[in-house]
Amino acid sequence: MLLFICLTIGLAILLAACTRVAKIEPLPYPETPRGEVVDNYFGTEVADPYRWLEDDASAETAAWVEAENAVTTNYLEQIPFRNAIRERLTALWDFPKESAPVPHGDYNYYYYNDGLQSQSVLYREPAGGGGREVFLDPNSLSDDGTVALAALAFSEDDRYVAYAVAASGSDWVKIHVMETATGRLLDDRIEWVKNSGASWAPDSEGFYYSAYDAPGKNLYSAQNQYQRIRYHRIGDPQSADRLVYEDKAHPLRYFHAWEKGGWLFVIASEGTSGNEVLYRRADDTTAPLRVLLPGFSSDYNLFECKDDKLYYATNRDAANFVVRRLDLNDPTDDIVLIPEQRNALDGVGTAGGYLFLTYLEDARSKVCQYDFDGTLVREVELPALGTASGFQAKEEATELYYTLSTFTAPATIYRYDLATGESTLYRAPQVNFDPERYTTEQVFYPSKDGTRVPMFLSYRKDLKRNGKNPCYLYAYGGFQINLTPGFNPSAVLLMEQGGIYAVANLRGGSEYGEAWHKGGMLLNKQNVFDDFIAAAEWLIENRYTSTGKLAIAGGSNGGLLVGACEVQRPDLFAVCLPAVGVMDMLRYHKFTIGWGWAVEYGTSENEEQFRYIYRYSPLHNLREGVSYPATLVTTADHDDRVVPAHSFKFAAELQHCQAGKAPVLIRIDKNAGHGAGKPTSKRIDEATDVYSFLFQNTNTPYREVGTEK
Repeated sequence: MLLFICLTIGLAILLAACTRVAKIEPLPYPETPRGEVVDNYFGTEVADPYRWLEDDASAETAAWVEAENAVTTNYLEQIPFRNAIRERLTALWDFPKESAPVPHGDYNYYYYNDGLQSQSVLYREPAGGGGREVFLDPNSLSDDGTVALAALAFSEDDRYVAYAVAASGSDWVKIHVMETATGRLLDDRIEWVKNSGASWAPDSEGFYYSAYDAPGKNLYSAQNQYQRIRYHRIGDPQSADRLVYEDKAHPLRYFHAWEKGGWLFVIASEGTSGNEVLYRRADDTTAPLRVLLPGFSSDYNLFECKDDKLYYATNRDAANFVVRRLDLNDPTDDIVLIPEQRNALDGVGTAGGYLFLTYLEDARSKVCQYDFDGTLVREVELPALGTASGFQAKEEATELYYTLSTFTAPATIYRYDLATGESTLYRAPQVNFDPERYTTEQVFYPSKDGTRVPMFLSYRKDLKRNGKNPCYLYAYGGFQINLTPGFNPSAVLLMEQGGIYAVANLRGGSEYGEAWHKGGMLLNKQNVFDDFIAAAEWLIENRYTSTGKLAIAGGSNGGLLVGACEVQRPDLFAVCLPAVGVMDMLRYHKFTIGWGWAVEYGTSENEEQFRYIYRYSPLHNLREGVSYPATLVTTADHDDRVVPAHSFKFAAELQHCQAGKAPVLIRIDKNAGHGAGKPTSKRIDEATDVYSFLFQNTNTPYREVGTEK
C-alpha cells in the first residue's frame, strides 16, 4: 500500500510538472526583396533572387538578419517550456570535464572545465605528483568567452608552447608563443593563419606555419588563395619570417610543413581528400622540394620519420588503408609494413617505440599495438564499446593515457601500460543523471539500393516501440568523417523525455574505408540522401517513432544533407534542423575555402558535375505550393567556413515557397562561427532553442525532471 501511495504521489507530481505544447501566434516573416539575378549554366538558366544576401557587410543584409532574428525570438519565447529546457540542459552540462594528461618536460598537461566555464582551461601538475596550476586560461582572453584555443604545440625540448587563438568562431587564428618554465608570453605574433597551427622544427628554435595574405573588407566571406608556408624563428617579427614554399600555379591548394628525422616534408592538398608529399633534406634550404608521393588520388598520412625511414598510412591500392615504410635514400624501397585489414584504419599513433593503430569495427574503436617492424603485439582490451582516442606519447614513454566515450557516458580516462597492455581507470566524470537508465543498440537497415547501413539508437530502457516517441535523427555523410559513439548532454535531455537519439553512419564517411567514402561523393552523392531517408523510413516502419514525431538534424555537410532530404521528402519529417549548411551548391566554391570541397562535390563550372549537383542543391529544389516541415535553420555571423549566406538564401526561399502552416525560422547567432570554440553558454542557448522547437513541433509535452543522482 505504501509503495502504491508513493507511486501515485510521484505520478501526480510528474503530471503537474508536465508543460503542454502551446498555440503560438507567430509574427509575419520579413519582406525579403527578390532580385532579378539569373545565371546561365551550360544553357540552363537559374534564378538567384536573393544574391544580395551574400554581401554580409551590407546594411540591407544586417537589417534582414535583425528582422529574421526578431521573428525567431518571438516564436521561441512563446514556447512555455523553453526556460525549463534551458535549466535542465544547464544542469546536464554542469559536470567536470577533463582530458587525458600529456607529459611535457617535468609536467603533465591537461584541459579541465569545472562544468559551465565558457572554455576549458589548460592546467599542469608535476609529473611526480603535487598541486595543479593554471597554465593557460582562454577565458581570460575575452569578456564573453568567445576567444578559444584552436591549436597547441609544444617545442621538441618543451621550452616553448605555440598556441593559436580564434575569435568569435572564425577560422582565422593568431599564433602566440609562451615560455613554459615561467609562463611568460613572448612578443612573437603570427597573423592571417587559417587551417594551420605551429609545426616545430626539431631544434626548437622556430616553427613552420601556413598563412594567407591579409584579406580585404569581406574578412569572413572572401575567397582565400595562395596559402604559403613560412618559417618563424623565435624572437623575430613576422615580417622577417622565411618563405619555405609557395605554388603560384595553384592558388587553391593547402600546404603543411613537417620536419622530422633530418627531413622536411611539405604536404599539399587540393581539397579535403587526396594529397601529395614533397621532400628534401632539412638542412639544405636551397635545394628544391621534390615529389616523393604523387597526388592527388590517394591519401598519405605521415606519422613518423627516423633512421631515414618514413612511416605513413595510405589508401593507395588499399581502400581500408595500410601502413608503409619508405627508405628516403631510395624511395623505390617502399614496403607494406602492416597490411590492409577487414576493418578500416582510422588513425595511427606512436608511443614508447610502438605503433598504435585504431580501426573502426562497425563504427566503434578497435585498437591494436604493433612493433615498428609490423609485428602485432596485442589487441588493446578496451573497457567498453565506444570511441577510444589518445594513443600517442613520446618515444621514451612507458605508459600513456587514453579516453573512452559512449553515447551515454562522457569521456572516461584510462592509464595504459605499454609493456603489459593493462588498462586501469584513471578518472571517471561525475554526471547529473543516471546512465544506468539508458541503453544504446546498433541496428543495420537497407538503403534504397540494398546497401546495409549501420545506425546507433540511444534511449531509455523502458522505451515502448509504439510509434509515439520523439526522435532526433542525426547524420553527416561526407568528407571521410566518421560518426562514432560520443556523449552529448542534449541527447540525455531528449532520452529523459522518452525520446530516441539516432545516429546513422551514411556513405560518404569512411566507417568502412575509402569505398564507403566514394560511395557517397561526386556522382554518388544521392546515395547519402537515400541512406538518410531509408533510416527515417526504417525507424517509422519499426515503430520507434512516426512522421509526426521525427526530426532530422545535421551540421555543415550534414546541413546540406538535411536540406536535400527536406526538399526531396517533405512528407516524411515533422521537423528539419539544418545547421550551418551548404545550401547553394552552385556557388559554394566562390567563398572562403569552399573551393576545397570540389573534390567531394564537384562544381557548377564543370558541365557534368553541374547537372548532378543541380538536381539535389537544396536552395534550387525548393518549390512553391509545397507544405514543408517545421524548419529551424541555424547559422552564425562569423562563420567563415560555410558562409551564412547559404542559410540566409535557403531560409528566405523556403519562407517564400512554404504552403503549409509549419513555421520556417532562421536563428542567426552573433559573435559565433561554424561551431569550433563556441562557449558553453552559447551551446546551451542553441540547444535550448533547437529542442524547444523540436518538442513544440512534434507535439511533445515537456515534463520537468530534477537531478537524478
